[in-house]
Amino acid sequence: MIDRNQIDLNKTAVKTFLLQLQDTICQALAQQDGGAEFEQDQWQREQGGGGRSRVLRNGTVFEQAGVNFSHVYGDEMPASATAHRPELAGRRFEAMGVSLVIHPNNPYVPTSHANVRFFIAEKDGEAPVWWFGGGFDLTPFYPFDDDCQHWHDTAKAICAPFGDDVYSQHKAWCDKYFFLPHRDETRGIGGLFFDDLNLWGFEKCFAYTQAVGHGFIDAYIPIVAQRYGLPYGEREREFQLYRRGRYVEFNLVYDRGTLFGLQSGGRTESILMSMPPLARWEYCYQPLPDSAEARLSCDYLHPREW
Repeated sequence: MIDRNQIDLNKTAVKTFLLQLQDTICQALAQQDGGAEFEQDQWQREQGGGGRSRVLRNGTVFEQAGVNFSHVYGDEMPASATAHRPELAGRRFEAMGVSLVIHPNNPYVPTSHANVRFFIAEKDGEAPVWWFGGGFDLTPFYPFDDDCQHWHDTAKAICAPFGDDVYSQHKAWCDKYFFLPHRDETRGIGGLFFDDLNLWGFEKCFAYTQAVGHGFIDAYIPIVAQRYGLPYGEREREFQLYRRGRYVEFNLVYDRGTLFGLQSGGRTESILMSMPPLARWEYCYQPLPDSAEARLSCDYLHPREW
């Protein structure tokens, strides 16, 4: 028997958590940036639902940081979702989540991305199909091993209560997902990625999603605090902008969240908030041998254990 009341309670609990998570992350980032303020836009979409987008621009630490909440719904799953899950065609859906991308000023501070999300697809007379997804990943341009180790140690600690294999599985999934085949490189040093999570039951899956969402700040803010004051020059800035181009390439060509948002009629400005405010491309760029720029590709843009 389908418990409609429990389904509604579960959806309300997830939405409450996501709204609170957006608040918590924005407060932590604003504090790190010396009290900078996020601009907020409330938006609605014609097909159903809407969201709350927040963007910090031209801060002392962050050139741009966007933290978005969305809750959208419709009578039919978009093509990007049914291509991944064809059995869901013809079901009405709800999708809610928090997604964030941070582009710092200082090239020694990594770019970072995180999101947590919940999908539910329903059809009258049948049990709903639901799942959680999310994760976080780090994209340094001038990596420090201590930062990379801290990032992955935090991820391991988040995963540990949920099973001995969770970190290794979701770390490997992250390495595979955030990969640019046309460049033969990962987007950064990885982290965690999971999708279609429902085998543990709702309560445990929800608890893990909460742990990942809250754990992002523990993973990222100490790195920012350690690196944002390091001196840099035009060379480092130009390399940062060049490497940001890779971020754009991934988001526009491969990212399923971007495709889902655009195909489901989401707010374009919020979806493309993930793009850096400035980026550059250079034909046939090659870093100087044995340089810090060459070290990035040689030592960090292929999966490795931490």
